[in-house]
Amino acid sequence: MTSVRHDEVIAPVADAGPAPVAAGLEALVRRAGAIKGVPPVEKWHPPYCGDLDIRIKADGTWFYLGTPIGREPLVRLFASVLRKDEDGRTYLVTPVEKIGISVDDAPFVAVELHCEGEGEMARMTLRTNVGDVVEAGEAHPFRFVVDPANGGLKPYVHVRGRLEARLTRAVMYDLVSHGSEADVDGVTWFGVWSAGWFFPICAAAELERLA
Repeated sequence: MTSVRHDEVIAPVADAGPAPVAAGLEALVRRAGAIKGVPPVEKWHPPYCGDLDIRIKADGTWFYLGTPIGREPLVRLFASVLRKDEDGRTYLVTPVEKIGISVDDAPFVAVELHCEGEGEMARMTLRTNVGDVVEAGEAHPFRFVVDPANGGLKPYVHVRGRLEARLTRAVMYDLVSHGSEADVDGVTWFGVWSAGWFFPICAAAELERLA
């Protein structure tokens, strides 16, 4: 199974050193915009340059200084240089700087699901709100978490690096409609198949909570 995202060679960045965060959004836009292709952010190790008041809400909306960023090309540009590190924080990363931002939940939202085949032969492809397209499977697994606030399920799919997309309610319902039961270590689970992998959602005996 393959994903549509691959590392590409980047063009040289003209600026020689990290810009202070005080330079604001404009400097970051210039630096990120100078990168060509899909940025290999996991390979970059620039210095930490502080935080910017950028927040990604749980619904995938990006805010700067409390105001929604309404320009989709700008959001996609920032999303392309997004990275989550081992410290659990999420950063905007260029070859010369690492800038912290805040994320309420997952940074991306899975807004569309396409399923080909049925049962063990199924292949599920998802599209995010920022244009990533991934096929669920070994490299892009689903993850299901019980929300402690209400006991409901929070579904995610791995996108790249440590970044995930949370499935919208509509996409989750679509996903469940393709579900089936399978034996996992002697327990019957309800879940979904994609690219030869079974992803348990819940024990079959607890299926009513998905209704």
